[in-house]
Amino acid sequence: MTVLVYLVPIALGLGLTGLLAFLWSLKSGQYQDMDGAALRILGDDDVSSAGDPVGDEPGRQNRDRQRARSSRL
Repeated sequence: MTVLVYLVPIALGLGLTGLLAFLWSLKSGQYQDMDGAALRILGDDDVSSAGDPVGDEPGRQNRDRQRARSSRL
């Protein structure tokens, strides 16, 4: 029974921490754009709006080299 003296404050502290984290996420706008990420994944980044492949994008070759280098590791 004396273990409840330790467990109840710990449980209340964890619950309060979770509540504060949730309220912080609401205040900071974490739930503002719920559909944006779902729709963003459907977009095709490799094709420009004109339908041409985006090969002249600045930094693309460097980024592709870094990806290839990291995939070899």
